[in-house]
Amino acid sequence: MHEHLTILGITLVILGYGYFSKLFGKYNISGPMVFTAVGILLSTLVLGDKPVGFNTEFVQIIAEIALIVVLFSDAAALDLEQLKKHWRLPTRLLFVALPTTIIFSYFTAQAFFPEETPLNILLLALILAPTDAALGKIVVSDKRIPETVRNTINVESGLNDGIVFPVLLTVLAMITAGSSSSSEGWMAYIAQQISIGALAGAFIGWSGAKLSQITIKKEWIEHQYLNLIPIALAILSFYFAEHFHGNGYIAAFFAGLFLGNTNKTLKKNVEEFAESEGELLIMISFLVFGLVFVPFMLPYLDLNTWIFALLSLTVLRMLPIVLGFGFFKLDLSTRLFIGWFGPRGIASILYILVAVHHLGNIKGHEQIFAAASLTILLSIILHGLSAKPLAVLYSKYHAASDESQKS
Repeated sequence: MHEHLTILGITLVILGYGYFSKLFGKYNISGPMVFTAVGILLSTLVLGDKPVGFNTEFVQIIAEIALIVVLFSDAAALDLEQLKKHWRLPTRLLFVALPTTIIFSYFTAQAFFPEETPLNILLLALILAPTDAALGKIVVSDKRIPETVRNTINVESGLNDGIVFPVLLTVLAMITAGSSSSSEGWMAYIAQQISIGALAGAFIGWSGAKLSQITIKKEWIEHQYLNLIPIALAILSFYFAEHFHGNGYIAAFFAGLFLGNTNKTLKKNVEEFAESEGELLIMISFLVFGLVFVPFMLPYLDLNTWIFALLSLTVLRMLPIVLGFGFFKLDLSTRLFIGWFGPRGIASILYILVAVHHLGNIKGHEQIFAAASLTILLSIILHGLSAKPLAVLYSKYHAASDESQKS
């Protein structure tokens, strides 16, 4: 396929979806669904051309920036005061349900793919661990749903990829080393990544917000830069944390959290950027997924892969959520609702790219990447189709004004 044809395809789909996006929404057809579908149409599956040549590092950079924007903007939209009141629910998701999901996924994958090594199985479980609020955007933005529930889903998707990422890097190091020797001190490594990332992000977000307040008050800043400064701060927080050996994704989330709750003016600009330029980066990532990952996975799909992918989106995700909330005063429907809206998207795509980059190639890991890609594809379709109907259905029985979901 010619590179110009791909660029033309991206341009046309942006125009096509842009003109009719609201109409698509009425039929529960999301942006990720459309862009993934167009990526498939531009792939070798339809055009039958030679394999698509693409720069893995370039695609990884696009996915990284998209994820940074998502984490930063989602965090900026959170109400810190509300979060302080209901912090126990996200904590349960991150430190009880998330590890349980990884453990369940590991042993299930081991049963379905017995020929794979334990480290490869763990790699698969980690790739599919993080969730993506962008695929269920309607849910986290629907004011009819209680804010506690929306914040819980948002915080989980914002932090779980940053928590899992250091573990993923450790496992990749162990795979490339061919032994478990690099596992020494991995707990300390993860703690370092999370703590430094959080502190670095909080510092950049808070100081950037305060500096903006001064420049806005003194009218030193041109209006058009109000949309660009927050995103520049998001990227700065990422590299600032990475420089001090912290996790950049955790930093991006905390930078957004502190900026959004310190400077209300910039908070609005973050929302504007996320709904335009940020949305474009995200959609291009899904187009690349359809263009490259879907054609790759097809030769390796079998019944076991299909069953595992469906289990990953349902039982392996929802059961740990139901159990993880323990004796909290959350009814079963709320637990299942939060459990279902754990879609796999940008973070999982980025994890695959990072894995391919570290491993050098996909040889010997085809089944793992195929299972992960199928799970992401099914998530794009199923969560896209179900987001609006389930949000409407849930809100009928759980009014937004009803904040009885106490931690």
